[in-house]
Amino acid sequence: MENAKEVIKRFWEIQDEGDYTKLVDLFSEDAVFEDPIYGRFEGKIEILEFMKKMNEEMRSRGMTFIARDIDGGGNVAWAQWVAKTPSGDIEGCGLYRVKDGMMTYYRDYMNSPPPEPKK
Repeated sequence: MENAKEVIKRFWEIQDEGDYTKLVDLFSEDAVFEDPIYGRFEGKIEILEFMKKMNEEMRSRGMTFIARDIDGGGNVAWAQWVAKTPSGDIEGCGLYRVKDGMMTYYRDYMNSPPPEPKK
């Protein structure tokens, strides 16, 4: 059985492929995903719908995410990440809970985006 750090490393490997919907297989049926911009999603079905939206949003905005550091053990892990955007980098972190090799909780936190360039 994978510990939390191993599951989250796999999460980021899949995310790097660019299709967020593939991440849903890592979540338990009753998982909770909390995003600071889009809100709270409960269960695999809601998380899948959010991931479909993420595919559209990230492509349309020209954004990608890069994990800088992943650590943890047992049932808890965290990742420090950066969102690369056309207007600058946004730093953040994710907190994850894993049970029986499945993600049960994911919450992102992020710094404020850089100010828009003056026109």
